Amino acid sequence: MNMELIQALEDIEKSKGIPKETLIDAIEAALKSAYRRDFGSGSNVEVQIDQNSGEVNVFAKKNVVEEVVDDEQEISLEDALDINPNYEIADIVEVEVTPGNFGRIAAQTAKQVVIQRIREAERDIIFEEFVNREGDILTGIVQRRHKNNVIIDLGKTEAVLIPHEQIESEFYEAGDRIKVYVVEVNQTSKGPNILVSRTHPGLLKRLFELEVPEIHDGVVEIKSVAREAGYRSKIAVYSNNEDVDAVGACVGPNGARVRAIVDQLKGEKVDIVQWNEDIEVFVANALSPAEVVKVESNKENNVAQVVVPDYQLSLAIGKEGQNARLAAKLTGWKIDIKSESQV
Repeated sequence: MNMELIQALEDIEKSKGIPKETLIDAIEAALKSAYRRDFGSGSNVEVQIDQNSGEVNVFAKKNVVEEVVDDEQEISLEDALDINPNYEIADIVEVEVTPGNFGRIAAQTAKQVVIQRIREAERDIIFEEFVNREGDILTGIVQRRHKNNVIIDLGKTEAVLIPHEQIESEFYEAGDRIKVYVVEVNQTSKGPNILVSRTHPGLLKRLFELEVPEIHDGVVEIKSVAREAGYRSKIAVYSNNEDVDAVGACVGPNGARVRAIVDQLKGEKVDIVQWNEDIEVFVANALSPAEVVKVESNKENNVAQVVVPDYQLSLAIGKEGQNARLAAKLTGWKIDIKSESQV
């Protein structure tokens, strides 16, 4: 242990951002444990590293007594006075007990500690980077399958796509580039654990925010999203500028914008509907592409009674009730659909 150690620690401080003092404190603590393990000393041992020279010394703190009973914990007044004539009974004396071969142990221990601290620092940096991406979307490459989970390579680290967050109709093959929604980021002893999703409604919302400049600029708002991942989704939008058509902006020229999003979702159908503060109008819009004759709302129970033409009933309800179910999720209201003849 010499100036090479101090220089190495200073280089690490510059390149990794880990303070030199933090590393020295960690090395001293590790060396203290190593000394106790190899030399069987008690709790009164301290290790000190000279921050200028890199020299390592081990000291035992001993109480000054008239008659020594425990050599490891005590020192006679006579021996203490040989060190410093000002010592008195009950003072504490630091006696150097550095073993002859401690330099080799110190070098090995310092290397292990520095490597460990660098790994921890790198994990912390990655965690801080990704914890701020919760609720955002990332592009990754399918790396492998582990049991039923899909491991996504994000470059600096990996993310986990658990079965619940996978789209049933999608097959994830190694090498596939996909976009995922960051649901949660947790710190673990092995680094950040990043849970991502392909089914979360937030994925659809963020895709529209990235694809439609008017949403990014705040001219068009996404009011609500309802999704049955892999099959069909509905998104309600509203324009803050009467000169901008919210639905048209999301569809894009010749349907280019929504088509790009559908491609990202591997063919999932997306209905874009106009949001309206009048719940009856909003419910009618939400049932698109079905035509609606009349909507009556019961605001006490949040129930909307909807009447549609006879030939539109199956379209309004949708396959296995999907259209009505998504409209209910989108509006937050229970929707009861009847045909004109039923009414």
